[in-house]
Amino acid sequence: MGGRIAVIGSNMMDLVTYINRMPRPGETLEAPRFVIGFGGKGANQAVACARLGSEVMFVGKVGSDLFGQDQLRNFTANGVDARHVGVIDGVSSGVAPIFVDPTGENSILIIKGANDRLMPEDVDRAGEDLAECDLILLQLEVPLPTVYRAVELGAALGKEVLLNPAPATRALELARLADLAFLVPNQTELELLTGMPTATVAEAEAAARQLLAAGIGRVIVTLGGEGALLVGPEERAHVPVIAVTPKDTTGAGDAFIGSFAHHYVRGRDTVAAMRQAARYAADSITRPGTQSSFATAAEFARFCAALDAATPA
Repeated sequence: MGGRIAVIGSNMMDLVTYINRMPRPGETLEAPRFVIGFGGKGANQAVACARLGSEVMFVGKVGSDLFGQDQLRNFTANGVDARHVGVIDGVSSGVAPIFVDPTGENSILIIKGANDRLMPEDVDRAGEDLAECDLILLQLEVPLPTVYRAVELGAALGKEVLLNPAPATRALELARLADLAFLVPNQTELELLTGMPTATVAEAEAAARQLLAAGIGRVIVTLGGEGALLVGPEERAHVPVIAVTPKDTTGAGDAFIGSFAHHYVRGRDTVAAMRQAARYAADSITRPGTQSSFATAAEFARFCAALDAATPA
């Protein structure tokens, strides 16, 4: 047991509108429901880890507004160490308008706000506490120089670093990521990063191997309905998706990564952690919302027990 996880990344307030369909240009439609929730890829992953029982610290920024104060309270409520979350005066906190259709599919915009003020020196200031962590999680909703510095510092400290390259950008320099233990893109992000097709499992594997050639340790590709694919120098595994009836897929990728991190630091078994992550992500999409859909350890144990009971021996 044990394992402390650091998340260096973003936090957002999710402004979720449930829609019957997206309006056409110039059209006004009535939507059935609106919810404000906590989000941001970094905060989502941190909360998923913490709800499962990991010890988690967060490095980030919030604005000097009501949303920022709400974010700080949310970290505390979920047991996330927020000592390295700074408040930027005169800047809004990050927000994410999200539109969810009746099938559970979502479209998301992000306004980074204070997240764009997380600088490399903020990572350095957290260095002593990062040295006490076993895994560092990163995403791309903060400035790229900050991401690169976190990768460098993680390597210098002898820590494994996982990057979720979302939202993907062609500006990401693969040469700066050679010290990563894990890169975890989805198919779209993998295609953007490599310029290779990723529509099939075989294509995704070929694209992932290009990233291995760039020096990245292991690549885990999330494949939507096809599950997840692990590609390493001497390993390959395909973990199938868990079939559930989705209500809201928002945050499923972050649920997967948070759960993977939690289970990986406990057993260092990549494939076993992926299997648990697939289950956790599946459980999350059976409920609406982002962080509000993430199960606690007890809730997840009940989901797994029910899943096992329904699965033929």
